[in-house]
Order: sequence, then structure tokens, then C-alpha cells
Amino acid sequence: MPTSPSLPHSSFGRRAFLRATAVTTAGYWMGRPARAAAPAAKIIATDVISAQPDVYHGWPTVCRRKNGQLLLVWSGGRETHVCPFGRVDWMKSDDDGQTWTWPRTLLDTAIDDRDAGVLETAAGSILVTTFTSSAWESVLDRAEQQIKAGNAKGWPDERLAEWRAVRRRLAAAARKAELGNWMLRSTDGGISWSARYRVPLNSPHGPIQLTDGRLLYAGKQLWHENAKVGVSLSSDDGVGWDSIIEIPAREGDNPANYHELHAVDTGDGRILVQIRNHNSHNERETLQTHSDDGGQTWAVPYSIGVWGLPSHLLRLRDGRLLMTYGHRRAPLGNQARVSDDGGRSWSEAIVLSGDGASGDLGYPSTVELESGELLTVWYENMSSSPRAVLRQARWQLEG
Repeated sequence: MPTSPSLPHSSFGRRAFLRATAVTTAGYWMGRPARAAAPAAKIIATDVISAQPDVYHGWPTVCRRKNGQLLLVWSGGRETHVCPFGRVDWMKSDDDGQTWTWPRTLLDTAIDDRDAGVLETAAGSILVTTFTSSAWESVLDRAEQQIKAGNAKGWPDERLAEWRAVRRRLAAAARKAELGNWMLRSTDGGISWSARYRVPLNSPHGPIQLTDGRLLYAGKQLWHENAKVGVSLSSDDGVGWDSIIEIPAREGDNPANYHELHAVDTGDGRILVQIRNHNSHNERETLQTHSDDGGQTWAVPYSIGVWGLPSHLLRLRDGRLLMTYGHRRAPLGNQARVSDDGGRSWSEAIVLSGDGASGDLGYPSTVELESGELLTVWYENMSSSPRAVLRQARWQLEG
């Protein structure tokens, strides 16, 4: 399950359900055509690109600027998957990922900073997203209960003292006030950054730019009663964000089990959003929805028959769509699929990596290089490394 927190959610109203259903019924994946074969692909090189083996790296996003520079952000400085030490780190590459700069910390709040996304807008601004979490507090509470019961396994004095010291940074009420969905903004190529500011929702890979110039952020509210799943739009380069437009839930689904969305503008008037699903129907599959009116209304999510999550979406220069996603069963690793019809159908899977040691991996994101090659970056807890690392694959589609 994702570690993103959620409080009790209410179901979507009947009016919203009917409105979204009226957008289209053609989007349902029932009766879909047979899948196209996976296009031929060549893995050119796979490398570990993180430079700090003593810390755990999680949930990265890579983007390519108009000048060709690559930007990579992630949750760094960590001890493990859930801990209080997360911060937002980033590094850059000026040679298509052959080399990377030493990491720089962009944000390190008093609690855990997770899931970093990055986008360069058409105006040249760089937006970085994250969310703050208190999931680590329940881990510490359980450890203290185990210690009282005489079972301190995995909690030497030094580790316990460090976690307790983080908790003492702020009183309980202040820690709760730190929870939220956040954005940082730079207008000078990442030299200086705004103070963090709140945005309506969160997803691992952040917002996208639409062809009409607006920004669209598909995601989920965190730390809210009756949390919403949907999209928010910005018409001022990410400074301000509109109220959430909700994506409806399928009949029988609890929207609390929709997580970690990402969007793409297909270039033909449609916007696609893919969703990490943990409802019993199609559990751990990627669901899809779409809008044909600029994001104002959305189809009821439907299955595309893809097991794996969460997904990152990219429109290639030739107009095809690419989805990359983690695959946490054999072969453990990351996969990709291609659509040549605007996401109405997807090819069979391309295996980008299949040598994972555990399910603690994934969250891939992909950029297209000037050469036409593709670069995909993900995190992975490899058996050969003491803590999770950042890995990248350079690859190309051959068909």
C-alpha cells in the first residue's frame, strides 16, 4: 500500500457521478481490441546514479528542460521507506545523464518530506512538488511499545534517540500543522527558490503543462477529511491553483483507494489521467480516465488491463504515448507500454528492468532525449546496496 496518509473519505455525490458518466461511455475498456505487440526496444545501459550509499533514496522524478538539461528530484537523506528524515534533494545533468552533479537539498522540513515531482513550464519556471508525512510517528510508537515489552529488536539506543529527537523538534500540534501538499518555484533555472507554498493536492510526479498553456495537477488531497481525488488547474505559471475538479469513482469503488495519479495531454484534445488502484476490483492495476473538455469533466475510471503502478505518462515527439510503471511481482522491476491511438489502447509490456530483489522499487519517470533515446529513472532497494538507490536505464524504441 502507498504510504500516503488518508483520513476517512466520503463517497462522491450522485450528481458528480452522473455528470462524469455523461462525458462519455466509450472510455470503458470493455470490448477493447487485442493488444498490439510491444514495439521492439533496446536497453542501452542501466546504471546506479546516486552518490550517497549510506542514505535511502525514494520516489524520483526526472524532467528535461528546453535547453536539454536534465533535472532529477527525489526524497533523500532517508533511513528507510518510512522514517522521519526525508528531505527533497535534486541534481542536474548537462550530458543526457552520463554524469550528474552532487545532490543539493531544496527542502528539509521538521518532519518527513516524501515523493518529489519536477516540471519546467513553458515560461521557464521550475516547479518542484512534495508532501509532508507523519506516518513515521506510528512506527516510533510501536517501537516504544515493543521496548517496554522487552523486545527492542532493530532499535538500538542510537537509532531510538535519533527518531525521538526528530519528534521533539515540534510539539504534537505543530507537527500536525506541518502536514500538507507543497510546491517550490524557481524562475532563474534553479539558482534560487521561493518559500514552499501549499497546493490543493499531491501526486508523486507533479503537474504537467497542457497544450493551451495551462498547468494541470492530477492528484489526491492528503490529510483532509472527505479527501478529494481529481485535478487542479493553474493559469499563472503555477503560482495559484484552482479548486479541485473531482474525478468520479466507479460504482463499488471507494475513492479513498485511488492514489498517485499522473496526467498527459494527448495532443488531440484529450487529457488522460492514470490512477493507482487499491480497490478489490482490479486491485494494484493502473486505472485510466480522460477528459475531452479541457479537464472540466472526467470519465468514470476504467481498467486498461495493466497490473503495476504507479504510472508516469509522456507524449513522445512522434505523437505516441508512453507509460512507465513499477512491477512488484515477477519479473520485479519496471515496465513500459506504448499507445499510438491517444491512450485508447496500449501495447504489451516492455521490460525495462526485471532483476529486482524485492518490491521496494519503482516510481519510474521518463524523458525523451534529443537523440530520440529514452531515459527512465526509478528507485530500488538492491541486494548489493545497503539502502535504496537511484537507477536509470537508457533505452530506445526500435519500432
